[in-house]
Amino acid sequence: MQSPQEAWQRRGERLCMQLDVALAPWLESPVAHVGSTAVPGLAAKPILDVQAAVLDLGCAELIARVLAPAGWHLVPAELDARPYRRFLVLVVDGHRAAHLHLLLAGSARWSEQLAFRDQLRADPTLVRRYAELKQALAAEHADDREAYTAEKADFIRDVLQRSSTGPE
Repeated sequence: MQSPQEAWQRRGERLCMQLDVALAPWLESPVAHVGSTAVPGLAAKPILDVQAAVLDLGCAELIARVLAPAGWHLVPAELDARPYRRFLVLVVDGHRAAHLHLLLAGSARWSEQLAFRDQLRADPTLVRRYAELKQALAAEHADDREAYTAEKADFIRDVLQRSSTGPE
């Protein structure tokens, strides 16, 4: 986990613009920067998460071929084990630099990712609470990314519930 960096938002914007051009034939809306690096002031792993809305997840193989020269790799669906998406990883100098989540246009997951990001961007107290949770979970699950992610689920669910009901 790294301290928050303003450069993450700029890098995310640049990556989204590049992917908007490269993926234009498949996109239903502009690529969006999501995840912790999209939230100013939030500590994160220095890996950009972006999501792209497509009409059919079957386009993943074609997208992977288009993005392969830039260092993107498609994670096989059976390894990712998340049927709601197809997942690509950008590898730079042997390390993950970005994740591309291909999601169905209009899907609940698309909206939830944006709602969670936007709630954090709007509430510094929520950012602080999430940062504290992430720090604790990163220490507890240093070698288990899946457990780290699963343990954040209740917090994320609470934030999404809050966003759907409005301010309390």
